[in-house]
Amino acid sequence: MSYSDYEVVIGLEVHSELKTKTKIYCGCTTEFGGDPNTHCCPICTGMPGTLPVLNEKVVEYAIKAGLATNCKINEFSKQDRKNYFYPDLPKAYQVSQYDLPLCYEGEVDIEVNGEMKKIRITRIHIEEDAGKLIHESGEGSLVDYNRCGVPLIEIVTEPDFRSSDDVRCFMEKLRTILLYADVSDCKMNEGSLRCDINLSIRKKGEKELGTRTEMKNMNSFNFAVKAIQYEAKRQMKVLDEGGKIVQETRRWDESRGITVSMRSKEEAHDYRYFPEPDLMPIITSKEKIEEIRKTLPELPDSREKRYIKDYNITKYDADLIVASRNMADFFENAVKNAKNSKAVANWIITEIYSRLNEEEKEQASIPFDADILTELVNLIEDGVISNSIGKKVFAECWETGKRPANIVEEKGLKQISDDGQLKSMAQDVIDANPKAVNDYMNGKKAAVGALVGQMMKATKGKANPQMVNKLLVDILDNM
Repeated sequence: MSYSDYEVVIGLEVHSELKTKTKIYCGCTTEFGGDPNTHCCPICTGMPGTLPVLNEKVVEYAIKAGLATNCKINEFSKQDRKNYFYPDLPKAYQVSQYDLPLCYEGEVDIEVNGEMKKIRITRIHIEEDAGKLIHESGEGSLVDYNRCGVPLIEIVTEPDFRSSDDVRCFMEKLRTILLYADVSDCKMNEGSLRCDINLSIRKKGEKELGTRTEMKNMNSFNFAVKAIQYEAKRQMKVLDEGGKIVQETRRWDESRGITVSMRSKEEAHDYRYFPEPDLMPIITSKEKIEEIRKTLPELPDSREKRYIKDYNITKYDADLIVASRNMADFFENAVKNAKNSKAVANWIITEIYSRLNEEEKEQASIPFDADILTELVNLIEDGVISNSIGKKVFAECWETGKRPANIVEEKGLKQISDDGQLKSMAQDVIDANPKAVNDYMNGKKAAVGALVGQMMKATKGKANPQMVNKLLVDILDNM
C-alpha cells in the first residue's frame, strides 16, 4: 500500500505551566532556573507527615483557560492521586484530576491552509509538575526537584488532527489564547508549554482507531511537526511489511531525526487513580465562574474580525497582529489617533516585526510607545516627510527612542513640496538626462521613473515623490 492509502489520527495532551508566583500546594517559588534543589521544601518533595494546601490562584487560572477555550466548568471537582514510580516524583504519585476535571467539552477553531477546522477539547485539569532528571555521562542520573509542584494545566483534545499542519496551527492558536488569557508565559524553551502526541494510523475509510504511540514532552513546534511526519511514516512502513504497531511511549531524537522507543504505554488503570485524601473537593459557584469570565480580555478571533471591519485591514495583516497580545495592544494604541490605520498595520508587519526577528526579541520588546508610531504615520500622511525618509526616522526612533517630529526637525528632513523649487529642479534633471527623455518621447512611459529617481537622489529623498512625478510628466508632455 502507498502512504496515500492511510489516514493519520492524532490527539494531544498539552501541558502548560501556570504563571502563579508560588507552587500548587506550597509556598515555594515557581521562578525558572535557580541552583538545583533550592526551590523546594518538605511539601513539594513529599516528605512524610506533610500536608498540601491548594493554591486558589491555580483554580482561577485553570477556569480562565477553560472559558477562553469554550469549555464547560464543573462546579464540583476533586483531585486524585496518579500513582507511578519514577525518580523525578519523590512521593511516587502525582496529584492530578481523573474523572471530575475542572473544565470539559470545549473547542477551538483553527484555520489550516484556508480550511476552517474545529478541534474539540475533552478536558482541562490541574496537576503538579514533576522534577527534572539530568542524565550525566559517566555520572549516572541526577534529579532536580525545583520544578516539582509547579502548577500545570493539562489540556486534552479529542483525536481531531489529521496532519502535522493541523497540530502546528492548533498549538500556535492555543499558545496565543493562553497568552491573551494571561494564565501562562508559554515559554517553550523553559518548558512552560509542551505537548504529548498520541498518533495512530488507519486505512482511509475505516472508523476504528489504530494502535497508538505517544511521543512525550515536545517543547518545540518544529520538533512536533518533524516527529509526527516521521512517526506516521514509520507506522505505515511497519503495517506494509506485515508487522503490528506496539502501544508504547516514544521520544523524538532530534540529532538522528527519528522517534525512539522508551517504554510500554501505560493505561489509566496502571496508574491506580483514587481521590486525594489530603485535599478537599473544589467547589466553584456560578457567580465565581462569571466573575472569572469578566476578567477575560477580548480574544484573538474576536479582535481579528473587529480589526478587519473597523480598520479596513486585510485578514492576513489582522492574523499577524493578533498572534501576539502585546502587538495587538500596541496596534490598538497606535491606531487610535492615526490618520491611516492600514499604514499603522503595514509599519508593524514590515518594520517592527522585522526588527524584532533580526534582534531575536520578544514582541513585548518594542523600544518605544505606540504614540511614536502614530506620530510617524501622521507625518507621512500630512506630507511632512516621504515614506522613504520615514524609514530612516523609524530606524532612529528604534535606536534612540526620540520622537519622530524632533528627529525630522533636528536633521532637516522635511519633505520639499514647494512647487516652484521642484519645477526648477525637474527642468535641470530633464536637461541632464536626454536618453531617459528620448525614451519617454518614444512611448516608453516608464522612463519617467528614472527621472524621478534622479530627482530623489538630488534632494536626498526629501522631494515629494507624487509632486515630482506629476511635474516631470507635465514638463515632458509639453515639450
